Amino acid sequence: MTNKYDFGLVGLGVMGRNFILNVADNGFTAYGNDLDKEKVEALKQEGGDTAKVDASTDAKTFVAALKTPRKIMLLVPAGKIVDNVIESLLPLLDKGDIIIDGGNSFFTDTDRREAYLKEKGINFFGAGVSGGAKGARKGPSIMPGGSQDAYQHVKPIFEAVSAKYNNEPCVAYLGPKSAGNYVKMVHNGIEYGLMQLTSEIYDLLKKAGNLTNEELHHTYAKWNSGRLQSFLVEITSEIFAKKDTETDGDLVDKILDKAKQKGTGKWTSQNAMDLGIPVPTIDIAVSMREISALKAERTKADELYDRPNPEEVMKKALIEKAENALYFAFIMAYAQGMHQLADASKEYGYNLNLGEIAKIWRAGCIIRAGLLADITEAFQANPELQNLLLAPSFVEKVKGSVKATRELVAYGATNGIPLPGLSNSLTYFDAYTSERLPLNLIQAQRDFFGSHTYERVDKDGIFHTEWEA
Repeated sequence: MTNKYDFGLVGLGVMGRNFILNVADNGFTAYGNDLDKEKVEALKQEGGDTAKVDASTDAKTFVAALKTPRKIMLLVPAGKIVDNVIESLLPLLDKGDIIIDGGNSFFTDTDRREAYLKEKGINFFGAGVSGGAKGARKGPSIMPGGSQDAYQHVKPIFEAVSAKYNNEPCVAYLGPKSAGNYVKMVHNGIEYGLMQLTSEIYDLLKKAGNLTNEELHHTYAKWNSGRLQSFLVEITSEIFAKKDTETDGDLVDKILDKAKQKGTGKWTSQNAMDLGIPVPTIDIAVSMREISALKAERTKADELYDRPNPEEVMKKALIEKAENALYFAFIMAYAQGMHQLADASKEYGYNLNLGEIAKIWRAGCIIRAGLLADITEAFQANPELQNLLLAPSFVEKVKGSVKATRELVAYGATNGIPLPGLSNSLTYFDAYTSERLPLNLIQAQRDFFGSHTYERVDKDGIFHTEWEA
């Protein structure tokens, strides 16, 4: 069995098991490792032919089974566990072997690990994997970065197992260092934004239009056949059709309104602030999950304050406006995420190709959408494009959908329906497209109380005023 298998994978949870079976389905031999004997046995049973896929709980057996240079992927929870797995493997590896972190590790951890392992002669790079359990089995979007030489050893496997869009693999080498994990982090931030927006539109249609779950199912299904075609809109449609096996009702109505999070959205938001890049649609999506967790407090507050009864609206007109508003806000979420990637590329030396990133997101991943084909074209037409709102091809898309967004945001505010994602998306658009903002006053205030100085619009230089003189 020594040096027999093409690819190794540590972490045989649902994602890991499905990914390794995907590798085996595509003509490569694969060997798995997990401390949990039940997970090892589950893989063996599902894999069938041990000549193609096998597994062990023993690290020595696992490492010895792999062809050199060994290609070992980790699909384990981010954080200390990744470091622990690396330390357990290190004494067993040879110089030139390759470790790939396929989890949601914070990008600075990836940089640290790459430098640490380089000193020991081991190649290490991060490769974000998106698509959930189904994607891991049938074809995810994969976002590798780090050593390009090391990636070349894994490239044939990743291209084979990845999702395909028009027969093109949804994987590409993205850049040096932690580029892969960084891009996956921002992908997840965009995902937070899109999920928040779809939930707000659901709330609006339910409260203002009195749509039944069946009507919501058909509405989202129809949208998914148009310009809002996307994985998230598709599964939202399916969710509304799912019945609860324990009652006669719909399952969505039985689910507690507390949304959990694993941290990647927060990381995106925090890092955007470090870079000085506004991502308010993502910011509020993180905040809304935090507000949702305050269920007991929300219940008490709900009893203390009156809420207006939503004004009656025409259902057909509401649905049409909602489609426009969701399209508009989706564009804003993608625009913010791509803007962050553009700035991070310069700040961290990633040299990212934003058109290539949009391209590998067109299939397999959670944020896949028809809109990404348009985004790909926009960045291919102008690789230096800083923001989608500056792309000629997006100007008309935005102009055609902003009016409905304004009307729904105003309706929500008047009728007590929280639409923070839509509102933040609209505010972002209005601010980004304003040549003059009122922050001259803020700069004057800063100079007044802290002598922070200011610049003038009519001449160059740095100025300070004695405001109370």
